[in-house]
Amino acid sequence: MGLKIVHKSDLSRKKHHAKIALVLSGGAVSGGAFKAGGLKAFNDFLVNRKVTDFDMYVGISAGGLLAVPLAGGIGPEEIIKSIDGTSEIFGQLSPLEIYYPNWREMLMRPMDYLFRRFAYFPGVLLDILQALPNIGDRLKEGMIKFLKDPSYSNYEKMIKPLAGALSSQRDAPTILSALPTGFFDNKPLEHYLRDNMKHNNMSNHFKVIKRVRGKDLYICAAELDSGDRAIFGWDEKNDITISQAVMASTAMPGFYKPARIKGVDYIDGGVQKTANIDLAIQKGAELIICYNPFRPLKNIVNVNYHREKNAYITKDKRISDNGIFGVFNQVFRTLYHSRLSYAIQRYEQDKNFKGDIILIEPTEDDTTFFQMNPFAFWTRARAAKSGFQSVQRSIDKHFDQLKAILGAYGIEMTKDVVNQDEAKMQRAVGDDEEILEVLEDEGASSKGRLRVISGGRRQRK
Repeated sequence: MGLKIVHKSDLSRKKHHAKIALVLSGGAVSGGAFKAGGLKAFNDFLVNRKVTDFDMYVGISAGGLLAVPLAGGIGPEEIIKSIDGTSEIFGQLSPLEIYYPNWREMLMRPMDYLFRRFAYFPGVLLDILQALPNIGDRLKEGMIKFLKDPSYSNYEKMIKPLAGALSSQRDAPTILSALPTGFFDNKPLEHYLRDNMKHNNMSNHFKVIKRVRGKDLYICAAELDSGDRAIFGWDEKNDITISQAVMASTAMPGFYKPARIKGVDYIDGGVQKTANIDLAIQKGAELIICYNPFRPLKNIVNVNYHREKNAYITKDKRISDNGIFGVFNQVFRTLYHSRLSYAIQRYEQDKNFKGDIILIEPTEDDTTFFQMNPFAFWTRARAAKSGFQSVQRSIDKHFDQLKAILGAYGIEMTKDVVNQDEAKMQRAVGDDEEILEVLEDEGASSKGRLRVISGGRRQRK
């Protein structure tokens, strides 16, 4: 299944004024495009309240990059246009803004390592000379014992005073210190978001978004030095800008260097939690719609024992056949999915939780999306299409149950628009441009709706 529903509320009680939250987990490059396409499908199902009309937005990593424009009133169709480069509102995200090399550390850290390495041995000699007056007698005694009985125990006793004196003075630089803390720098990503927010008169401050748009926006990261979760929002940590918070949240370890903001090093929020459903509930949300694009692939491998070869063989393709990328892809997805599944199970069993959670994920047999490189910029169009179809099919299977739950919160649903879009995409098989045109069309249900952006300007769609 691509949909998990935790239904705990009383549907006979209408909840028109209940707080509704959209929680978006990470997903790297292809996962972000996958979610944009999926949000387009979800948007097509909604009639009187779109994904830009919810009360709360919680984002981690790539989910944070999507949560910001949504909270500002920019819909998934326009986000997909920005992926395609056809948006007049949001500029296209270029590969250099994602893959900007961490030049400074690549150059400076090896030079710093070499300097400290060459300076280490003269420093050690100086330390020995300074330590001799204090350890001379013990060193002499140890040497005599070792010469009389050259055992390993006596060798340890001989060098122990010297080793103790040196270890207290300086550490030997390791070759690992010459490596950069990440291959890329995501500062251009922060500049991209900041410039686009300015272009749309969107405030770059959490409190202003809350005051003008009435939206609760939360971006989550992790503090590297403490390992604690960092929550940025209007009533949480708000001493940095929204674009800086997204930079902190998207700093995937190894891929990006840690985002140092006001002296604090931040890394990808997905390291701490897959999503932040608990935060949404803590902030008063009764209906939580969570979208996680990463789950492990259920790869069925039929193994048979071949007696003549004395070996177990299979004709099916294994995940490990894709090399180390395939292995890490599955491991990464498994970690994300298992943590989120545990959280969902906890709320299912929690007698105090009386709300509703709708978890949207790819199906466990979605090989098309699984085979996409999470960091491949060039797969974004296919990922968006895959996300649309994944969500469309999952919601279609649970349409009646979802319609009843969302209806209790005053949200109407229809299949008409999404079915029209799916039919158009089926006719455009193999033509990425036509498929993107379908995904970028806001549909008949949104014609004439007003979009309010954070600067207070109103635009008619």
